[in-house]
Amino acid sequence: MNIPAQSPAGSGGATLTKDAAPGETLLKVTGLQKHFPIRKGLLQRQVGAVKAVDGIDFDVKSGETLGVVGESGCGKSTMGRLITRLLEPTAGTVEFEGKDITHLGVSGMRPMRRDVQMIFQDPYSSLNPRHTIGTIVSAPFKLQGVTPEGGIKKEVQRLLEVVGLNPEHYNRYPHEFSGGQRQRIGIARALALNPKMVVADEPVSALDVSIQAQVVNLLDDLQSELGLTYVIIAHDLSVVRHVSDRIAVMYLGKIVEIADRTSLYKAPMHPYTKALLSAVPIPDPRRRGAKSERILLKGDVPSPIAPPSGCRFHTRCWKATQICTTKEPPLVALKPGQQVACHHPENFADQAPEDTELLTVAREAIDVVTVGGEGGGDGAPSAPAAPADPSGGAEGSDSPEVSKGKSEDGKE
Repeated sequence: MNIPAQSPAGSGGATLTKDAAPGETLLKVTGLQKHFPIRKGLLQRQVGAVKAVDGIDFDVKSGETLGVVGESGCGKSTMGRLITRLLEPTAGTVEFEGKDITHLGVSGMRPMRRDVQMIFQDPYSSLNPRHTIGTIVSAPFKLQGVTPEGGIKKEVQRLLEVVGLNPEHYNRYPHEFSGGQRQRIGIARALALNPKMVVADEPVSALDVSIQAQVVNLLDDLQSELGLTYVIIAHDLSVVRHVSDRIAVMYLGKIVEIADRTSLYKAPMHPYTKALLSAVPIPDPRRRGAKSERILLKGDVPSPIAPPSGCRFHTRCWKATQICTTKEPPLVALKPGQQVACHHPENFADQAPEDTELLTVAREAIDVVTVGGEGGGDGAPSAPAAPADPSGGAEGSDSPEVSKGKSEDGKE
C-alpha cells in the first residue's frame, strides 16, 4: 500500500520530498569521528576519550540497503546516530543529497528530519508508555507542521495498516502490545513523513525468531513498495545477508571491509570478516553430516579508549606481521565492489609481500574448531591453529581455512 506524499499545513499540497534517482548517492560519509570525553577531578578536566567511531568513510546509494555488522561495542549504533544527526560528530562530514548536514543546527535539521528517520533498537523503551499509539505515530506530523490528506487520524490508521496492525489500535497504549507489534509501531512512526532513508538500529535483536522473520519481511516489502533506502545495523549475519545489498564490517570504530553481499559471503578478504562468517550456522539439512571449521578468536576486543597502533585487529589476527603494528591499512578497493583495510588480505594478493615474518601473538591468536561430521555436534577444539600465510588463500575459496605460515624465527 503506497503512502501518499504529505504537505505542510497551508502549503496548498506541495510535496515534501523529491525522490532521488535509483543508484544516485544519497548519503556520503567522510572521515566521521565521535570521541566521548572522559572527565575526572573537581574541575572535570578531560583525561581521555572513548573513540567510539574513529574515521569511517562510506556512501549509500538511493534504493539500496547497506548492512552494518560487528561485535558489541564496535561503534555501529553510534555511527547510526551520527548519520541521523542525533549525535554531534567530533570530526568528519556527513552529506545528504549533496548537502553538508554535519553541523546543522536545530532549525537547519528540521526539514532534513522528514527525509531521514530512525527505527530504534529497543521497542520497549522507544515508545512513551503514557501516550496512545495514535499520539505516538502522529507526533512527526505535528512536529513538522504537516497536514496529511484526509487528516492526521486517517493517515495514522493507514500507516498502522501498512505495517500489519489493526487501525482500531489507534487508542491503545504500548503496554497492550507484544514486542513485535511495538517494533511495527516504531516502523510506522519512522514512515510517517515518507522519508528517503531509514536507519534501523538492531530492528529485530529484541524479538523472537518467528517475529524477526515477520519484521524483516515487512522491511523488504516496504522498500519494494515505497522505494526506501535502508542502513540496517545488526548482529545477526543471517538477517543482514537476507536484507542487504552491500555490507560494511566494523571493528573497534573502523570499517575494515565493505563489499556486496555475494562477494563478502563467498570470499571475505579481511581476516576478521572471515572469523565472523565462520561462526554463522548453515541451516541446510543436506549439510548435517558435513564438517566445517569455526575460527575462535582469543582474547577480548581492545579498549576504544586506547586502541592498538597500526591495524586495530593485529592483536587478535593470525596473519599479523610487523607492519600491522605500525602502519594503519587504508580502506582500498581490491576488487570491483569490494574494499578492505588489510595488509595481508584473504583470497587476494598480499599488499605487503616484503613483510612475511609473523608476530609471536599471531601464533596464538585463534583456535580452530571442527563442527559437524559423522557424530554431529561440535568437535573438541584443536590445538592452536598455525597462523595463516600472509600471501592469503586461493582466490574464490569460501571455506574458513587457516593456512600455515612462518613464525618469527623462520621455522615452519
